[in-house]
Amino acid sequence: MYDIILSFLTAFTLTYFAIPSIINIAKKKNLTDEPDERRSHTVSTPSLGGIAIFAGVIFSIILWTPFGLFGDLQYVLCAFIIIFLIGAKDDILPISPNKKLIGEILAASILVFKSNVKLTSLYGIFGIYELPEVVSIVLSIFTILVIINAFNLIDGINGLSGSISTLISVTLGTWFFLTDQIALAIVAFSLAGAVVAFLKYNFTPAKIFMGDTGALLVGLVCSILAIKFIESHNIIGAEHRWAFKAVPAVAVGIMILPLFDTLRVFTMRAMRGKSPFYPDRTHIHHLLIDFGFTHMQATGILLLVNIFFIVLVIALQNIGSFNLLLVIISIAMGLSGLLFYSVSRKKINPPTP
Repeated sequence: MYDIILSFLTAFTLTYFAIPSIINIAKKKNLTDEPDERRSHTVSTPSLGGIAIFAGVIFSIILWTPFGLFGDLQYVLCAFIIIFLIGAKDDILPISPNKKLIGEILAASILVFKSNVKLTSLYGIFGIYELPEVVSIVLSIFTILVIINAFNLIDGINGLSGSISTLISVTLGTWFFLTDQIALAIVAFSLAGAVVAFLKYNFTPAKIFMGDTGALLVGLVCSILAIKFIESHNIIGAEHRWAFKAVPAVAVGIMILPLFDTLRVFTMRAMRGKSPFYPDRTHIHHLLIDFGFTHMQATGILLLVNIFFIVLVIALQNIGSFNLLLVIISIAMGLSGLLFYSVSRKKINPPTP
């Protein structure tokens, strides 16, 4: 218990005191994110906050994880470093999406092959339980890539990616603590501590952004936590006090905002004949801004929506994974459709002054 609290405090402290120096250096070296028609900010802002998040997370994990529990975490840290290098390079001098994807695949492969961060069962979804080895590997790498990029895509307004990742890491970290998986709990709360410290500087008016360095790392950590959350149920057993039913659907519910928004945006772009990676302003947070909400109001609304889905999947876990997935996807589609319709109407019939 004390190691988990100390991991949070250590990551928080290091990140909190590192960020002012990073802001100062970024401004002097002109390493800033410039506003344009797709951006939601209007002033030049440093975008290297992920460096401080990375430092806080990795230092805290190494310091407070008991040596006997470290095990596969050495490979997790290798994946962290790869993602950090990709993100930092892209924040300083943008790289092509293909090169970035290759690096992400390498990090995901290390996790799957060396650290056993791997999905081995669908828990009865579509009648499928245990997965063949090749399918398990491919699905696991794909899942990690989706989650990594989902957090990168929602990092479009102040406080959003940080708030959502804090909610997810605290939720899953608490579950890992309750099931005596201390190493994973330390990873989760190290991330939470670092991101909470970052949020102090990222709330409006934002003094710094996490950039790709932070967003990719946050996504990587959350993908590890989510997969381990699902797979841990094979170890602790269905009779465990803290075991969930409909585990895959519960995991999707916990991470609903980044996952659903990415799926929705990619689908809409494909229907319009555009690349899924084509940049636009169709994300849910953009719609909320276009509707008239401020950055912090939009972040608060989306955080509350994600909390609602977490409560919902826990309450409805007994209806089965497939049925629960249908429920949460239907509700998410309904809410986003209502928002899209409201924004469209407002653009057609703007309010009179």
